[in-house]
Amino acid sequence: MDRKWIIIIAIALVTTGILVSGALFTVHQTQQALVLQLGEPKRAVSEPGLKIKIPFIQNAFYYERRVLNVDPPVQRVILADQKPLLVDTYARYRIVDPLRFYQTVRTEGTASSRLSVIINASARGVLGNVNLASVLSEERADIMTQIQEQVNDEAQRFGIDLVDVRIRRSDLPDETSQAVYDRMKSEREREAAEFRAQGFEQSERIKAGADREATVIRAEAEREAEILRGEGEGERTRILNDAYGQDEEFFSFYRSMQAYDASLRGTYMVISPDGEFADFFEAIGDPTRPGQGSIPGN
Repeated sequence: MDRKWIIIIAIALVTTGILVSGALFTVHQTQQALVLQLGEPKRAVSEPGLKIKIPFIQNAFYYERRVLNVDPPVQRVILADQKPLLVDTYARYRIVDPLRFYQTVRTEGTASSRLSVIINASARGVLGNVNLASVLSEERADIMTQIQEQVNDEAQRFGIDLVDVRIRRSDLPDETSQAVYDRMKSEREREAAEFRAQGFEQSERIKAGADREATVIRAEAEREAEILRGEGEGERTRILNDAYGQDEEFFSFYRSMQAYDASLRGTYMVISPDGEFADFFEAIGDPTRPGQGSIPGN
């Protein structure tokens, strides 16, 4: 083959390859494409696969089909009860209209910035009508629904469908946290003082009841003791009387000995010779008197 024809065929093949490569483009399953002709949108491609476009004149601009994240900055919100709150939100969205998305925001970065402003504004508006207790209660889900509805209304003009909006964290500022802590501390101290007062009152009531019961028990015991003591004294007197009646001389002697022992123990005593205490001493050496040389009654 002539060398000239070889060069022509090679040039034709290269040109055909360039034209084919410029006319074909691939859309992945996670993507959607917008075909632009000299910067002007012509058609949107949402189905994955190999697609055709006019080479050199048209080009493909790709967008994600998956759910995208937007993380607005933390903002300070004043609630309905005038309490400040630091709110950290996040959102999930999906591009559903690539053409409108390209015409309004063009890039995902610009969309995230615009959505951040809208989300914070909606959160500030909704949270400004509720109090702190509502934010921390089960009403939080309804608050999120209201914010999502407001943001979704604004996001639809960007060709975006808002999937979800959530409050990641909601914290009190440092000065508010300290004030809340001080108030909680004062409340707990008041409750503790009240509990201590109630405990002291109950303790005094229990002590008074115990003292009263002890007094009653002691009085009852003393009464029973007096009764038993009186009965014992009476029984003792009866026994002594019976014994005294059996031997009067012995018991007279026994009582005298007891009197001597009680009177003369550790002391000196001067007694009259005519007294009762001297009777037994005078009887010593006189055999005609009772008790001489022996204990009376023996």
